[in-house]
Amino acid sequence: MRTSFSLARLADPAIAEIDSILRKCVHCGFCTATCPTYLLTGDELDGPRGRIYLMKEMFEADVPADETVRDHLDRCLGCLNCMTTCPSGVDYGRLVEHGKAHVEATAPRGAVDRLMRTAIARLLPGRRRFRLALLAGVAFGAIARRLPGRLGALGALVPHRLPPPATIKAGQVYPAQGQRRARVALVIGCIQPVLRPQVDAAAVRLLTRHGVEVVVPPAAGCCGALPLHMGKEAQAQAMAANLVDALAPYLDTLDAIIVTASGCGTTLKDYGHLLKDDPARASAAARLGTLARDVSEVLDGLALKPARDVSGVSVAYHDACSLRHGQRVTAPKRLLAQLGFTVTEPKDAHLCCGSAGTYNMLQPALSAPLGRNKAAALAATGGTVIAAGNIGCLTQIETHGDLPVVHSVELLDWATGGPAPAGMSINSVV
Repeated sequence: MRTSFSLARLADPAIAEIDSILRKCVHCGFCTATCPTYLLTGDELDGPRGRIYLMKEMFEADVPADETVRDHLDRCLGCLNCMTTCPSGVDYGRLVEHGKAHVEATAPRGAVDRLMRTAIARLLPGRRRFRLALLAGVAFGAIARRLPGRLGALGALVPHRLPPPATIKAGQVYPAQGQRRARVALVIGCIQPVLRPQVDAAAVRLLTRHGVEVVVPPAAGCCGALPLHMGKEAQAQAMAANLVDALAPYLDTLDAIIVTASGCGTTLKDYGHLLKDDPARASAAARLGTLARDVSEVLDGLALKPARDVSGVSVAYHDACSLRHGQRVTAPKRLLAQLGFTVTEPKDAHLCCGSAGTYNMLQPALSAPLGRNKAAALAATGGTVIAAGNIGCLTQIETHGDLPVVHSVELLDWATGGPAPAGMSINSVV
């Protein structure tokens, strides 16, 4: 793609990066065939190629984002399916981060939209604040689910009862059983410990059972992925800086830094870029990024030991976009099969479920059909339980389907001696 930035503007590193990305696009349109929003709307501007043109014109003209750019970039899931498809190596993910940040800084928004985005950015990234908000949601959930538009869609995501408090605590060290084979730090994040605390508990049991010491650093909060989804770059960088500070004392003693929410993992692995302009933290952030692993990547090297026969359990596996496209990690599916589960994948496994960070809260008209389609495709596999590796996907699919939905590590923990995942029928298993 030909661009027309002046030399003066190309002196700005951000514009130079945007220019480099744009120049790789050859207009082929392969990306539109795998873009979930384009497949729903049929609108060229709701596909990656169309959005690339909108961003090119906006950045070249050096103007604020208008309503057209705002709306079409807001409707981008950030699933990165287009990057898996692209034959030219266009870094659409990086480009759309620039675009969304520019939209957030310059585009006008209505009062309801501003309120929603501010509430999400302030309430969700803090575990205590989020738990209090969830408590209110549970109390008024029945009313909220009957409300129209975004409020009703938000109410549908709230569980009917408040999950139990997390048992994995910040500041604790969980020793390896037997000879220690590795030492890792677990970033427990913000959303998952409140919505599904059993996931981190399963991960710690599974890791320690196989000789891995798990450190849960104190003061390790949100990784910044949630505000980054909304174009709130400064807030994301501040949260990333706090997490780097919390983990910096451990970096030289760790074999890996792990997360059980793959959306967070994709962001952690990119910390070297996110904080490249922070002179006090750039080096530690880059180091952190190289140590970051999805929990399944660490488990993949441990030769997990089966403790029960699970061959009667058919698992419909959902490949979270942040694993499949963001990190190119395939370990969960392989580990499940190795331990004896029957693993199936749905039709159009590459397509997003519609969760996408904050997307199901901000774009329910597009998110809901994607969620319904994904839940139906997973059910059509004949699986008795759905497994995925990201908290957003688990919540979205559970909202739109009827099968039990669990994190992959819960199944792996169960197969190697841990308790059965909550809510899962095990009548057919010895």
